[in-house]
Amino acid sequence: MAGNSKRRGAVRKSGTKKGQVVGSGGQRRRGLEGRGATPKAVDRPYHPAHKRAKAASKAKTTRPRAKEDGPEYVLGRNPVVECLRAEVPATALYLVASTEPDERIAEAVKLAADQGISILEVAKPELDRISTNGMHQGIALQVPEYEYAHPDDLMADAQASGTPPLLVALDNITDPRNLGAVIRSVAAFGGHGVVIPARRSASVTAVAWRTSAGAAARLPVARATNLNRTLKEWAETGAQLVGLDADGDVSLDDYDGTGPTVIVVGSEGKGLSRLVRENCDSILSIPMAGEVESLNASVAAGVVLAEFARQRRQR
Repeated sequence: MAGNSKRRGAVRKSGTKKGQVVGSGGQRRRGLEGRGATPKAVDRPYHPAHKRAKAASKAKTTRPRAKEDGPEYVLGRNPVVECLRAEVPATALYLVASTEPDERIAEAVKLAADQGISILEVAKPELDRISTNGMHQGIALQVPEYEYAHPDDLMADAQASGTPPLLVALDNITDPRNLGAVIRSVAAFGGHGVVIPARRSASVTAVAWRTSAGAAARLPVARATNLNRTLKEWAETGAQLVGLDADGDVSLDDYDGTGPTVIVVGSEGKGLSRLVRENCDSILSIPMAGEVESLNASVAAGVVLAEFARQRRQR
């Protein structure tokens, strides 16, 4: 009979499934213990969220990212043509071989050829990698890294120019279009240069190049490690630091801008930072007839530069 331990030859071995076994080896205790918090979805290997996060991480490491330093790319047919018309210094014009030509492509090719810029045919995936969003319209213009001047050299060159230095310092300006517009205004009204902070500030990118209409190629732009210290050093040379603010204590109508002057412009939202404002000799306001509370930073700089240029012509 199966399971009959008393039959002849049967031997019961300890620890077999037959009969009571002493203890459970801790299995029951471990079964009662908690297993801890449920892992996040992205930490579970077979969860869709984990797969999406892994794919995103891989794309982030393989896709080329825009560098703070290095060549810039102007993308799109209209922007490229605008840069070439302004004779922005460029090193190469990229065209997708399968792009259907139109009058803008034809003009871009002609302008690039006239200016001695290399014209290269590339495959569409190459421009896709440059643009990261594919919005290039089959054309891109490579602009080299901008070479910044040193603030000390900028002031020294202004003093040696034969006219009183007229410089613009930008504080908290993060929009490259504002930077480009200021550069254009400084060049148009006889200024000697622009200084920007090395951090938390717009830099001379392809957007600034285009907005400046080529003036960035003719006007020096310096980058200061510490803008406040640079302004103090410039003040020691005899320059007047003039901050712009709608609530300024001096009106533009009453200010004499014929001497060595540094116009300090803050952002439209934050305005001048506290330390920079405290170091300004005067806070200048622009008289306005309408209900407008303030002007765009680049517009305000242009208005003051135009007035100082008028005063210097009549001197």
